[in-house]
Amino acid sequence: MAGVYCRTSPPDRVLRVSPRATSPVPEASVEYRLLRDSVARRVRLGKLAREDVCDAHPELLRAAKHVGRPTGDECPVCEATTTMEVTYVFGAKLPPGGTCPGTKAELQRLLRRDEPVSAYSVEVCTSCKFHHLLRRYPGGGEVAATKRTTKRQSTS
Repeated sequence: MAGVYCRTSPPDRVLRVSPRATSPVPEASVEYRLLRDSVARRVRLGKLAREDVCDAHPELLRAAKHVGRPTGDECPVCEATTTMEVTYVFGAKLPPGGTCPGTKAELQRLLRRDEPVSAYSVEVCTSCKFHHLLRRYPGGGEVAATKRTTKRQSTS
């Protein structure tokens, strides 16, 4: 039987994972807005403490203040200020903690690298310290090569 197997709990159950789940096809972008809205709703209903979601790391707050881009949306928790979007890029030949591009041009340059990278966009409220992953998307490597090839073909 083709595929990958993974053990789950209880230990006597084994699930079969589709072979497509482990294929080398470039991954797609993943949006996390529905999860963010669910978290904000749970805070408003009192099912989740505000302190549990408004605990952004000082480095993330610093990045939001200095290189973040306004999202145009109010904070879903405090509704006091506009949230900022901060993007981190991780990949080969980048610092172990990733890099935080300060401009769109720098982000595009990182996403066009020959080596594959993963970009993570985080929404941050600098007032109440709410933070949440907005999206994760691939770049570089085969993804960048495909985009360059498509762009060249369309201009020819």
